[in-house]
Amino acid sequence: MLKQRIITALILAPAAISAIFYLPITYFAGLLMAIIAIGAWEWARFMGLKKTNHRAAYAAVTTGIVGLLWYLLPVVKTWLLTSGVHHEITAVLWLSVVWWLIAAFLMVSYPKTNAFWAKNKFIIALFGWLTLVPTWLAFVMLRTNNYAVDEFQGAQLLMYLFMLVWSADVGAYFFGKSMGKHKLMPNVSPGKTVEGFLGGVLCATVLTVVVGVLLHWSTEEFISALLVTLLITTISVLGDLTESMFKRQAGVKDSGTILPGHGGILDRIDSLTATAPVFALCYLFLA
Repeated sequence: MLKQRIITALILAPAAISAIFYLPITYFAGLLMAIIAIGAWEWARFMGLKKTNHRAAYAAVTTGIVGLLWYLLPVVKTWLLTSGVHHEITAVLWLSVVWWLIAAFLMVSYPKTNAFWAKNKFIIALFGWLTLVPTWLAFVMLRTNNYAVDEFQGAQLLMYLFMLVWSADVGAYFFGKSMGKHKLMPNVSPGKTVEGFLGGVLCATVLTVVVGVLLHWSTEEFISALLVTLLITTISVLGDLTESMFKRQAGVKDSGTILPGHGGILDRIDSLTATAPVFALCYLFLA
């Protein structure tokens, strides 16, 4: 399993980096839409949808919502000249934050509070839209930042987010495997440990310090970046555990089988679905 995970990661990582840096904005947004569509196809399993046409219908509706956002808020006009991004984008990102606060409550109280949503397909579908759609919007917002002046600035922002999440995932995996004794959320994911979580935070913090030294950050920039790192690594665990909660409720081990050794698309982007909107808001307020 570890060998498969490593091989798949060695293929996916360069592909993701190339897409972030070198795909034109429109193609990048289209690729993201396709990834969100696959994620919606997998999310349909959490709703108990087994028929292909039912799952395809949910994926199509999700894609339609993203497409409507794309039409109303063209990706090439995401940023306004004087006032940041459109207020509608900020509103969607804040809606995502509200959802993740609700998700945190559902996860912490699981399985005591699952009665009102566990059998309701529409509520689970709504949870899926709140998870996936803002992710697309946050990625596009970050990637298009200052694009007319520096086409790689947004790519660097996204790359930093990816590196934070990846370093936290790697740290959590190896620290959890080697030192993990205290369960983090046994009702949701018995494999997650407090030691793994702290190891992930440590690795992400080291990454931020290295980046800050290389870029000659000021003391204020270091403090802001470290606070954002702590926030993002904590929220990345929330995204991971929330998907684990839905998988546990649906009785499935992985969201899909498209990625050998990793499971499905949702199994790879679960942390990013939680962190991307929050990271985008942090950038808006701190940049």
